[in-house]
Amino acid sequence: MSTRNTLAMGGAAVLLFSGGLAVAGSLRGEPAPAHARTVVASPIGAAHERPVFSQATAALPRSEPVSLSIPEIGVKDAPIEPVGLNPDQTVEVPPLSEPGLVGWYSHRPTPGEKGPAVLLGHVDGYGKPAVFHRAHTLKPGDTLTVKRKDASVATFTVDSLEQADKDAFPTERVYGATDSAELRLVTCGGAFDPTTGHYEDNIIIYAHLTPPT
Repeated sequence: MSTRNTLAMGGAAVLLFSGGLAVAGSLRGEPAPAHARTVVASPIGAAHERPVFSQATAALPRSEPVSLSIPEIGVKDAPIEPVGLNPDQTVEVPPLSEPGLVGWYSHRPTPGEKGPAVLLGHVDGYGKPAVFHRAHTLKPGDTLTVKRKDASVATFTVDSLEQADKDAFPTERVYGATDSAELRLVTCGGAFDPTTGHYEDNIIIYAHLTPPT
């Protein structure tokens, strides 16, 4: 296996996470965590429809992300690196050897630009917590910040959390065009299946750009 784990991809833009990450299909080659565990999504409602923001914050110009901070779950300046597609059209994800690394899917907007920026991270790896280990506990109103290469900081407010079966990944809600600057965090969740070595679901956090507090 290459230094990057891969996610199966269905359609134009579907990501999958397992062991730590996945979306539509299944992740291959990722070792099972030392202890299987179940993640239960917070009961804050599925994001079946995108919210409409009456006073959407003006989008920022394009600038690649550098680091991510989410105070509510103890993530501080987690490094971000771009990920794209492998030659076989599967999506790259951060390697399990770097559990604190976040991947930015570079075929979508940068965080703060108009449209849906997508950040990917593992929930665990080799039996140890990874960067999005506690992402399932985020709730509406929580904030996160993304430092960008142009020295600006994009602040986002969480709108909702969705737990989706990997066989029914909400591709359009995650990757479809939006009228404002939005962000999606994607990781694994649900029950861990020891027979496949993958988690059964994805946890998706939906957030929108807001003024700094």
